[in-house]
Amino acid sequence: MDRQNLTLMTDLYELTMMQGYFMHKDLNETVIFDAFYRRNPCDGGYAISAGLEQVIQYIKELHFDQEDIDYLASLGMFRADFLEYLKTFRFSGDIYAIPEGTVMFPREPVIKVIAPIMEAQLVETAILNIINHQSLIATKAARVCYAARGDGIMEFGLRRAQGPDAGTYGARAAVIGGCIGTSNVLCGQLFGVPVKGTHAHSWIMSFPDEYTAFKTYADMYPDACILLVDTYDTLKSGVPNAIRVFTEMREAGVPLTFYGIRLDSGDLAYLSKQARKMLDAAGFPDAVISASNDLDEHLIDSLKVQGAAITSWGVGTNLITSKDNPSFGGVYKLAAIRDEKGDFIPKIKLSENSEKVTNPGNKKIYRIYEKENGKIKADLICLAEEEYREEDDLVLFDSLEPWKKTKLKAGTYSLRPLMEQIFQNGQCRYTSPSVMDIRAYCQRELDTLWEETKRLVNPHEVYVDLSQKLYDTKIRLLEEMSAD
Repeated sequence: MDRQNLTLMTDLYELTMMQGYFMHKDLNETVIFDAFYRRNPCDGGYAISAGLEQVIQYIKELHFDQEDIDYLASLGMFRADFLEYLKTFRFSGDIYAIPEGTVMFPREPVIKVIAPIMEAQLVETAILNIINHQSLIATKAARVCYAARGDGIMEFGLRRAQGPDAGTYGARAAVIGGCIGTSNVLCGQLFGVPVKGTHAHSWIMSFPDEYTAFKTYADMYPDACILLVDTYDTLKSGVPNAIRVFTEMREAGVPLTFYGIRLDSGDLAYLSKQARKMLDAAGFPDAVISASNDLDEHLIDSLKVQGAAITSWGVGTNLITSKDNPSFGGVYKLAAIRDEKGDFIPKIKLSENSEKVTNPGNKKIYRIYEKENGKIKADLICLAEEEYREEDDLVLFDSLEPWKKTKLKAGTYSLRPLMEQIFQNGQCRYTSPSVMDIRAYCQRELDTLWEETKRLVNPHEVYVDLSQKLYDTKIRLLEEMSAD
């Protein structure tokens, strides 16, 4: 997973289109593609960008090995001169992207590719595969962590993930979204994130009795002694035996630095409250009560409302698969073609569905914050040559209902360009932060959202507006297409 040539991880039509461009177009014709999405996952109010580091790795390794060429030749679909061209193929274009961990919204470019048309076409599938997956899991993790209201969330869905890569990169994304660690040891090794875990029911069952299993585990791991108490009977057996072990540790002078119990079945609200009473009565008020058992943000939120005495949560299947919303829905659309003069000619895709009509041209994004509180007011998509200054008044309008306008007075807002250049002329100009640094950045990003946008049900929508110039360009193209 450190070095991996994924060049053939693509849809066949990318290669057949490449051959068509090779035969019928100028190979140096430069285009712009935007990768973006149309709806927030899980009916939420935002998404979290993730996966850029793996996109960078993919672009760096992009080349056709001889075995790739031989395989393509065996399909009987590709000309010898095209296959010969592929032998020296490398990415030579520019890429701009929203950094990992950034809060993002529908319809704004997550990644912008400016490259010769064959290069820009080939990278479509892999970019979408990587960004869609990790952004989905990072967003799901952020929602789960929000529901936990400050409690720690541990990701441990590897055994239920759709394969090793999904489990490992999904765990990476979950940490970016806010999880404090993962059970996935390979993810810990690759990305320097904390690995955490306790023991299974099989550990308990392999000993003559529950107490002996607890005692043995506590002797081995006194500094991380979380005991699974529901193998036989949680309140009659599990919690009392855990208390017995904790008492013996304290009497032996073993520091109780991190210890407690885990619940993995039953009525978690009731059991946790009863266990809390028992632990407190025995003199262990700082004992952790953690819980697992098919948790997601909605169940955690419900347990919180019920007053569950749980302060640590293990979330597996529903997080690593984003079970209620298993795909992100990102798309990759042509936005402009450079003409012989070097100017980008905007292109637009029409649709009977208005949300599928694309925003044309070479674009960039400004994020607008309310200066008073640092919260996001809106995002503004504009053409690349446009510049905005905080010293000027700013008028925003709804591109679907343009008569709805908001005027921001100079000095009441601040601006931040969202996209950063990642590749220039095929060379990477960007250094990815560590996963834990991205996680910290993501937490700051989430703090810029209003609570109304973060709520799990019926969240407030953050407006993504178009500049007047971009809006006028879009309307002009629509009118020209209608006239035809």
